[in-house]
Amino acid sequence: MSKKITIADVANQAGVSKSTISQYLNNRFEYMGEETRSRIKKAISDLEYQPNVVARSLKKKSTSTIGVIVANILHAFSTQVIRSIENVCNENGFSTIICNADDNPEKEKKYIETLLAKQVDGLIVVPISGNSDTYEKLLNQDFPIVFLDRLVDGLNTDTVLLNNGKASELAVNHLLENGYEKIAIVTTSLIDNVTPRVERINGYIKALEENNISVRTDYIKGMELSKIPQGLNELFSLDEKPDAIVSGNDLTLMEILKYSFEHQIRIGKEIGLITIDEVSFGPIHSPPLTTIAQPTFEMGKEVATILLNKIRDKNAKQDPAVHRYEPRLIVRKSTKKEGAGNE
Repeated sequence: MSKKITIADVANQAGVSKSTISQYLNNRFEYMGEETRSRIKKAISDLEYQPNVVARSLKKKSTSTIGVIVANILHAFSTQVIRSIENVCNENGFSTIICNADDNPEKEKKYIETLLAKQVDGLIVVPISGNSDTYEKLLNQDFPIVFLDRLVDGLNTDTVLLNNGKASELAVNHLLENGYEKIAIVTTSLIDNVTPRVERINGYIKALEENNISVRTDYIKGMELSKIPQGLNELFSLDEKPDAIVSGNDLTLMEILKYSFEHQIRIGKEIGLITIDEVSFGPIHSPPLTTIAQPTFEMGKEVATILLNKIRDKNAKQDPAVHRYEPRLIVRKSTKKEGAGNE
């Protein structure tokens, strides 16, 4: 069995002290000549020395790693934001550990405990209801946390999310401008008061009321993903069927598209359809889908930057803020009513 190479072996090979090797490994080159650095680099290469990352992180009291816990990684929003977070962290010398909680509070709590055991320097979380006590304890200990996409009642921490009410208002107003009058909204379960879902329903209601249109509770469907086909059956069994649907997110959209295909409902002709969340297949679907896009990459950059600033300057006491981003309407043909408008 080969002998484990130590920092002392590298120091002997390079003809320098162990502290000089330590400075080199921690990128502290201020008092180190180019020739010394070259000798150390060659010694590390020749001896195939592997630094003990855990030991170094304990000395530095930092692992240069953050944890990211998302509620459901299947959302396009989640994957796009994660990509942006990872990019910012990589540029700043940080690694990311990605965890998918599957909208399960127990799984989320387990991941929190695992990430803390791995001594991550901070957390970015799309929080699920049920673990607010755990987050409160961490915040009271000044542990760096930033929330994404969702607010948590009673917890005061920086949060990055969409102006969800505005997203629904854009959707409803666009449909009304294109001649639709009986507009329904379908989204995933409202049981846990998940911020985007509730705010999007409220924005839908507000837009109808501002246009003097009566709000019909039977046009509002918030249910588990598996029950959405049943909800759509109920909508299309009404005496006054809706002539347009606002889809609350991309997973809901998939259920609506599947249902319309199975029941031969022609989107853009028999029913108008607009979805919150841009989807990769939106421009190539038949017909191309009108969407309300979130600036996911900007949101990911913002949430990562806030967290890294917290990690680097734990003494900076700034009041936490809610950072809202504006949605953008992308008009395509799924909301083009024959004989309406010029779009």
